[in-house]
Amino acid sequence: MQSLEFWKAVVADKANFLESLLSLLADRRIGYCVIGGVAVNAYAAPVVTEDLDLIVPLDQIGTAESLLSERFTTRRFPHRINVSTPGSNLRVQIQTDPRFAGFLGRASARQVLGLTLPVACVEDLLESKIWAALEAERRPSKRQKDLADILRLIELRPDLRGRVPAEILGRLF
Repeated sequence: MQSLEFWKAVVADKANFLESLLSLLADRRIGYCVIGGVAVNAYAAPVVTEDLDLIVPLDQIGTAESLLSERFTTRRFPHRINVSTPGSNLRVQIQTDPRFAGFLGRASARQVLGLTLPVACVEDLLESKIWAALEAERRPSKRQKDLADILRLIELRPDLRGRVPAEILGRLF
């Protein structure tokens, strides 16, 4: 079984939600890049997740939300838009926090679970995982996953360890 087939089986994507969403963004020339755990998978050994975190340019968020709302179920939260569809357990989250804006310009095409996608650079991913791990209101299980992703990245790139706050390093080692 190929990586993409495996991931689609895990997320039970019988509706081809992943391909439909990515095609829709590409057809409408809405830029995006992958962040979160799936992006970490582009650099380190893959860990399966049902979440796909994306960012789009700040000036295209409204267009993306309107377009995706026509075809999928969308739900807006303070710093993200959740996108889903019946027939798939894949959870797409478009981050709207302006801190991510610079990530797009530093993203590059990388292999992720059998797809070539624009992925945030490793330094930006680490920064976003640090932000997430420090969010007190995040579920503890999500923060633990963020810590694991931080560890995966610094094991891969030990030179990044100096970018990790002592508070987080103390929880890792």
